[in-house]
Amino acid sequence: MNNQLPIAPPTMQRARGTLRVAMRLRDGRTVLDDLYQEGCLKARMPRPVDWTEIVLLNSSGGVAGGDRLDVTVSLAAGAQACVTAQAAERFYRALDGTAPSMVCNTLHIGPDARLEWLPQETILFDRSALTRSLDIDLAEGAGFLGVEMLVFGRQAMGESVRQLALSDTIRVRREGMLIWHDGLRFAGDPHTVLARRAIGGGTMAVASLLMVGDDATALLPVLRDTLSAFEDDAVESGVSALDGLLTARILAPTSAALRKAVIAGLDVLRCGRALPRVWNC
Repeated sequence: MNNQLPIAPPTMQRARGTLRVAMRLRDGRTVLDDLYQEGCLKARMPRPVDWTEIVLLNSSGGVAGGDRLDVTVSLAAGAQACVTAQAAERFYRALDGTAPSMVCNTLHIGPDARLEWLPQETILFDRSALTRSLDIDLAEGAGFLGVEMLVFGRQAMGESVRQLALSDTIRVRREGMLIWHDGLRFAGDPHTVLARRAIGGGTMAVASLLMVGDDATALLPVLRDTLSAFEDDAVESGVSALDGLLTARILAPTSAALRKAVIAGLDVLRCGRALPRVWNC
């Protein structure tokens, strides 16, 4: 007679990461005020060339179903910083019955402070599941510039995303008032949706550019002209602006074409300043 109890299947290990970074102004320079790191998320601050850079690192090597990442960046009055990522972030296939990966990014920008949110591409693998949010709170006189790029599979590897569960939300509040809410959701085959002419026209990569500031509206004509120059690469774009809020959406057939257009757009919005060095690695 076997009296041994049945052995429960092993619980899959999940990545957890929490990162909180606070910056302040000291003697005219933006310096670190507070840093909290837990789990797989880390921050590095290389020697600045112009703006202070905060480089985010995920030591887990990618994000899978059930992982949870929380990032909070706060700038005190008058500070300015650029937040970027060491590399493109990959979201892998979620196992059946697994909760989606959760990514929560929160940005607090104090009075007259300036923050740039410049992560590299988000690469979605087949059967990945992701719930992500980006919340931006701006105080009086604060400015923001951000980009988010979504790539549906690695075309160079012959990959195709046929099943995807995605909820991606961007919210912007200025002095406590909601001024922008952008939600993107997929459930099922994203190609079925993206193939529609009024939505994606067969695109494989999309990007959103967002700028909030006194000079944002004035940059609309030059940004529109810059992005329209990529039409020969089958890149489509639309730009609009109202009351200090500028937005642009870019659709491209490949991640390489998308990145090229985004870099050109950022060059306009950043007045020619060089991108973070990790973008060239």
